[in-house]
Formats: sequence, C-alpha cells, structure tokens
Amino acid sequence: MRVPFIKMHGLGNDFIVLDARETPLPALSTATVRALADRREGIGCDQLIVLEPDETATCRMRIFNQDGGEVEACGNASRAVGMLLGEPATISTAGGVIETHPSDSGVAVDMGEPRFEWDAIPLAYAMDTMSLPLGWGALEQPVAVNVGNPHAVFFVGNVDAIALDIIGPEVEIDEIFPARVNVNVASVEDRETIRLRVWERGAGLTRACGTGACATAIAAMRRGLVDREVTVHLPGGPLLIGWGEDNRITMTGPATEAFRGEFDWGDYA
Repeated sequence: MRVPFIKMHGLGNDFIVLDARETPLPALSTATVRALADRREGIGCDQLIVLEPDETATCRMRIFNQDGGEVEACGNASRAVGMLLGEPATISTAGGVIETHPSDSGVAVDMGEPRFEWDAIPLAYAMDTMSLPLGWGALEQPVAVNVGNPHAVFFVGNVDAIALDIIGPEVEIDEIFPARVNVNVASVEDRETIRLRVWERGAGLTRACGTGACATAIAAMRRGLVDREVTVHLPGGPLLIGWGEDNRITMTGPATEAFRGEFDWGDYA
C-alpha cells in the first residue's frame, strides 16, 4: 500500500502529516510510528500527525511523538495543519477542539483555556500549581499548567546554562507527574519577551514547542512577570502568545511545508 505524506515544520519542530480523511490507513502501531520517525532509516520527524474525518469539526488531528506514544496536543502541528487546510477551521484533538485562522504572519490558533487544578495537570496529589514545592538540581518551584497537555515551567536566569538534555528526562518521568510532563526552562527578558527551551515529553529537546510557549507565557502571566501578550523566543524562532480576557490562549506563528512524497506501508509495519 503506497501512502502519500507531507513533511512540514513549525520553527524547526518537524512533522510527517498523513491525510486519512478520505482514505483510511491501516492500524497504526507504535513500531510503525518509531520507524517512520527514525531520521536515519525512516522519513524522520519529531511528531507523526494523522488527519481523520470528524462529525463536528473540520477534521480530527491525532498526534504521535517519535517514541510512538499518542499525545493530546501540539501547537506547532496545529499551525501546520491550519496552513494545509487553508481557511478558518476547527480541529478536534485529544486535548479538545481548537480553531485555526491563516493570516499574513502565519497561522493563528485558538488553543482554548488553560487548566491549573492539580488533578487537571495531572499531579499525583494536591499541591499549589502556581509554585510546586519541588526541585530537581538547579530547577525549583515550577508552575504547572495544562494547555491540552501537561507542562512544568521553570523560570531561570539563563536558559542556556541549564543542562536540559540531562535534567529534562528526570523531570519528565518523575512520579509526581502520572502522565509524564513537558519540561520548560524560561528566562523573562522584559514584560513582552521570554526566552524558552523545552524538553518535550516523548520527543526530547526540540527547536520549538507551541504548547510549551503557551504554557510558559501563561505561567509568567500568572506570576505577574509579563503582560497579557508576549513574544516567546525558542531556538527555532519566535511565537506570539496572547491570553485574552475570555481566558482563551491565542498562538500566532509560521508553518512551512518542506516536501511531499510517498512510502510503502509494508516497509514500516
């Protein structure tokens, strides 16, 4: 079975997009996701995205990290899919329904409302999500927030001074986070600017993480460190994040189609 794919990226966070809205795909196994995501013997990606029909939304988006695990949300992939759809759309995800709007500066995504309750993150037991009384080496007292998927946000003086490739995996799988967690280290430069690096759950260090930018901006806003609209600079580039009076998050940034191709499903099954 020959399957077409689209290779895309948002600020360097790259995806394989499979469009199954009209032609269903065979059952997708963890092994198949890992094989396709492999950068040496597969197509290579941070996440595999599958588009499916949906009764109430424009389409459904399923998101698989390169380790094969299915996750709830991906902001950069949302922009990529919004660009592919080419018009205002609603996209159903495991983390809820989002809206996308193509614009001159890329794609604006309504990411929904953030959640701060300890059991919505989720955490293993109740604690103050504004400042978790926890620490891992140089990282202490993170803000916990769920923006469709779980995030821990640490504010530090210099994001580049943190060995995130070493400490990120430790925090990700800590038992306090039953569903694991995305690990964000951020430095606030001024009331409109944040610098951010992310260890992404199931994917590792990434050049950009849309939900991480949203979570970090919201965490900084909750602590009164920045205004209600900020630019978050990631290694791959900037994203504009706004938190409206209606409690909804808007993320705006670019998405790029790299190339298209096709593969034989049997080679990766």
